[in-house]
Amino acid sequence: MAASSAPGASRRSESDAAGFAASAQLSRALQQIVVDLVELHLQGKQAHWNVVGHNFRDLHLQLDQVVDDARESADTIAERMRALATWPDGRSDTVAATTTLPAFPEGEQSVSAVVDLVTARLRATVDTLRTHHDQVDSEDPSTADLLHAIIDSLEKHAWMVSAENRSV
Repeated sequence: MAASSAPGASRRSESDAAGFAASAQLSRALQQIVVDLVELHLQGKQAHWNVVGHNFRDLHLQLDQVVDDARESADTIAERMRALATWPDGRSDTVAATTTLPAFPEGEQSVSAVVDLVTARLRATVDTLRTHHDQVDSEDPSTADLLHAIIDSLEKHAWMVSAENRSV
């Protein structure tokens, strides 16, 4: 029973104030999003450490911004999961086994290659967010608002990183 703001309205019972809990479907969607954001963070750091070539420094610094945003976004969604009475699993074996992002090559990578690799991973992560967005929105619009902000941030990063390889 929802409490009314009218004078003399009845009080809520303890059970009425239990809070919202994520369904199993919402929990699975958010888990996949967390996993892909953690993997984006890890692959971004791999790229950051191993990029070489012309404009190395600019891309090296830009990758730190991508990494920071991916890490913060993963944390935001993981903490949202906890607020919705479900739990995230960010263990390395879980991330490696369940990410949808393509594997990142080992060793040194040219600036041009890293631009393409990171752009593809940013877009793949956005695809995960967009794939789950409508289902998340139908169950919990507040969480969908978080996804909107993350999509906006990652799409901006994809545009900015990809611009390094463009010419007119």
